[in-house]
Amino acid sequence: MTRRLPESNKNVLVLVWQDPLGRAGILGITLIVLMALFAPALASYDVAKMNTGARLVAPCTQSGSDTPFLFGTDNFGRDVWSRIVYGARVSLVVGIVSVGIAAGMGYILGMLAGFFEGKTESVIMMIMDIIFAFPSILLALFIVSALGPSIINTMIAIGIVNIPVFTRTVRASVKSVKSMDYIKNARSIGLKPVSVLFRHVTPNVMAPFTVQATLALSGAILTESSMSFLGMGIQPPDPSWGSMLSDARKYMEIAPWLVIFPALFIVLTILSFNVLGDSLRDVLDPKLKV
Repeated sequence: MTRRLPESNKNVLVLVWQDPLGRAGILGITLIVLMALFAPALASYDVAKMNTGARLVAPCTQSGSDTPFLFGTDNFGRDVWSRIVYGARVSLVVGIVSVGIAAGMGYILGMLAGFFEGKTESVIMMIMDIIFAFPSILLALFIVSALGPSIINTMIAIGIVNIPVFTRTVRASVKSVKSMDYIKNARSIGLKPVSVLFRHVTPNVMAPFTVQATLALSGAILTESSMSFLGMGIQPPDPSWGSMLSDARKYMEIAPWLVIFPALFIVLTILSFNVLGDSLRDVLDPKLKV
């Protein structure tokens, strides 16, 4: 007997919204997405423009300008709030594209490994084990070092290091579903493997796959911030929360806001995706709920 999933995406969203953690995750992600979408309207100043006359200005200080510096300025006189909102756009783009790369490749490889097994599974999982053996941040840094630091190469690197997680998730789900009676019956009546795979196996794989994709977004954003902090991610003058933290290290004692605000938005973004992923897991598979 197969596990019954919510009947529609609408029902899933309703159930997630009814969960306090799920609602908090949706609201947090919505806030970050709106910041990214309306960054040009929300930003008070040009993110790359330096103002030597307004270096290290404290938050909410006007400093001779019609528009106050809401989150203060950095060591180059750049408005921190403006760089925060544009940094949200960078983080979301990198997270979504890199997870899209990992999810797409991982889904295909996991389906092939789980459904066809044999040599196909052995070869695919051996490659995944090799990739998985490296610490993700070190492998991402190595890939970017080989390709050159840029936003495109950062997305490619983060995508590659996350492929094994999706491959394992999909493979495990496929192997579990494939052993069920209705799959055996479908194959016994002569349905082609491709038809069985897409019509009967795929719907039961989407639940854990969706949860993994949501959780992977937070990991991708954290990896991007870590790489930018180390100088191998997003390159100046493009704003990144990680590079903002890196630049703020020398001024932590005299200008703590340079660390507080980027770190706060990193934590809130990652926390929002994590709690949404946990809520989705509880809704899509109630048996896992503690």
